[in-house]
Amino acid sequence: MIFALKVARLFDGTSMQEDMAVLIEGDRIVEVLPAGKLSMNIAVDDLGEGLLAPGFIDVQLNGGGGAFMNDNPTRETVKKIADSHRRFGTTGLLPTVITDDPQITEMAVAAVQSAIDDKVTGVLGIHLEGPFLDPSRKGAHPANFIRTINNADVKRIVAIECGVVMMTLAPNKVPAVVIQELSRHGILVSLGHAEATSREVRLALDSGARAFTHIYNAMSQLKGREPGMVGVGLSDAESFCGVIVDGLHVDDIALKILFATKPPSRVMLITDAMPPAAGGPESFSLQGRVARRIGQSLELEDGTLAGSIVTMDEAVRRSVQLGVKIEDALRMASAVPAEFLRKSDELGHIKAGFKASLVHLTDDLRAKKTWIDGL
Repeated sequence: MIFALKVARLFDGTSMQEDMAVLIEGDRIVEVLPAGKLSMNIAVDDLGEGLLAPGFIDVQLNGGGGAFMNDNPTRETVKKIADSHRRFGTTGLLPTVITDDPQITEMAVAAVQSAIDDKVTGVLGIHLEGPFLDPSRKGAHPANFIRTINNADVKRIVAIECGVVMMTLAPNKVPAVVIQELSRHGILVSLGHAEATSREVRLALDSGARAFTHIYNAMSQLKGREPGMVGVGLSDAESFCGVIVDGLHVDDIALKILFATKPPSRVMLITDAMPPAAGGPESFSLQGRVARRIGQSLELEDGTLAGSIVTMDEAVRRSVQLGVKIEDALRMASAVPAEFLRKSDELGHIKAGFKASLVHLTDDLRAKKTWIDGL
């Protein structure tokens, strides 16, 4: 059955329009047209004021609503994370499993595959953050599980079949030939958690790496004579940068530098969310260590940041407060990650033939309602 969503303002992924309607049939958008041209025979959901935009896509979130991928990697956990963040505008996501016992990673892959098979809404694949990282930039990742990649690991990774597979690795610890092999098989390689030189980073990008995981955090910093990972990430026009805009992981000045130097078409808003996000508890167990919410941050006992509690609609709001145009902030939360995931032919825009994955926002950019594949 065809139905229409009518709204005061619509951002179609390219431009802002007023008094528009979106016709939906099944999981797809049939047409986008002025509200005044709607047929009298079509059921209309009049959303009134606010803004209808492409649904948000989060390529890095570990948990939410009390659920945590590493703690209980099951289909039910994946669903709870997806459902919790949906209330804040996220209609597509990569559940993320951080460095852990190999068995936990295998269970996480199976859980995501099960969720996709059962059509759990919004699940697009998995993000493997580790374990092939640099211990000197481990952040909250447990050092005892960080290790060197081998041929058996490569064969196992390229054989994974659970939608999109994104992998964060350290460019100074994983050989360029391995990055090339992973990329050749469709793995979306992102660089992070490393004290790498600019030369090592450049070699990794030239070998097929596509992105930087939470730019600025857990990586070699920009210096005058050695640009490090941050310097290459900011200056490279082709690679994508995921960024946590919660006011804690990255200082506002550094965020403004990112927004001023990196093309908006290459910045992805992410949450790096943990169980307390999206309505979860004040504390949780992070692989045997207690992580607590202190104000707006999540910290281990030694003060190390352990993910965030930010949601995607909050990340959009904060970006706008920092001077990013609303249109660009919305793209950073939808069209840009869709392109990174190689899904820009069906997600990230509101146009005929695209999936009907949408978010209705208030005028102050708070998520009110979402649709995923038309539902």
